[in-house]
Amino acid sequence: MKTIAVTSQKGGSGKTTLAAHLSVEAERNGGGDVWLVDTDKQSTLSQWHSRREAETPGKLEVPFARLPMGLQTLATQNAAYCFIDTPPTISEQSKTIIELADLVLIPVRASPADLWAVADTVEIVKQANKPFLFIINQAKSQATITAQAVAALSQHGRVAEKFIVDRVAYAVAMTGGRTAQEIAPKGPAADEIHALWLIIISCFNEKIKSVRRNANG
Repeated sequence: MKTIAVTSQKGGSGKTTLAAHLSVEAERNGGGDVWLVDTDKQSTLSQWHSRREAETPGKLEVPFARLPMGLQTLATQNAAYCFIDTPPTISEQSKTIIELADLVLIPVRASPADLWAVADTVEIVKQANKPFLFIINQAKSQATITAQAVAALSQHGRVAEKFIVDRVAYAVAMTGGRTAQEIAPKGPAADEIHALWLIIISCFNEKIKSVRRNANG
């Protein structure tokens, strides 16, 4: 099982919406059973999940202290992916989640405040020696600041080539416990979520190749 943490020190970066949409996309693409963990006290992801009519993805209910054991249980049940939504501030709890992750997704809005907040998050992820991917979220179409944000983030690590555009469809879908790709399977939001998921999968492939190269000396 691959554990994917969605984290950022900046509130309002769209972590919960991203976790919900990617978890559904992973399931829709036949990756196997997908699970969610909500560690944010605001419980927005849990509220979204409670409104869903679909039975998937699943949601793991476990006290935080028992999260490692809960993830192990999912793995023994042949779960494919588990997405962990995190609080809007970096804490010891967030550090623990990062330690448990196979990949860390860091959503960032193209704004000065978001870019200023990135450094601390990246430092913690790098200390844990975890692979990570920046995702430009709530992007404004054809905005110069988006290109500037990509350039700034690229100095720290890889930026996903597909941006998530600021679309009303995401908010509308979340309100009803659904995702944009479920409401409009052929819409632009569905296309960009699918493209982003393919990029995320490639991160795991690159990690495997890197491990093999190291093993071969």
